[in-house]
Amino acid sequence: MTQEHTPSWAARAQQVLADSGHRTGQARVALVELLDRQACARSVLEIEDALRASKRPIARASIYRILDELERLRLVQKVQVGQDMARYEPMRSGEEHHHHLVCDSCGTVTPFTDEGLENAIRKLSSRVPMEVAEHEIVLHGACQACAAG
Repeated sequence: MTQEHTPSWAARAQQVLADSGHRTGQARVALVELLDRQACARSVLEIEDALRASKRPIARASIYRILDELERLRLVQKVQVGQDMARYEPMRSGEEHHHHLVCDSCGTVTPFTDEGLENAIRKLSSRVPMEVAEHEIVLHGACQACAAG
């Protein structure tokens, strides 16, 4: 039995960008490669810091512009975590859907999954006058460390 090769998110993103008429620049490549390695959503400031630390600095305005392009092409998801703060993460096909816990004290964002929640959303979507295509849950509170302190 042969194993089918699935391209990485970065390779797929570069192909979608090229097919959409975007040139492959060093800034775009560096940002796409960074996003491909991240486990969960990051803020623009965290992205900027990570790129600077990897000796591939990109101007913040360019990061916003590239993220907007990636979001329009449905390659990244913009996660609103409150107080006009957004985080970005790759939209990977075939990857388990997850939601986010946000600590309002320290800003930590933790991904989580819950099958009971997904079942409740499926049941709700059958009762509302809309075909629900996607959803995003962001729960706010205090992480264990902040709640204990």
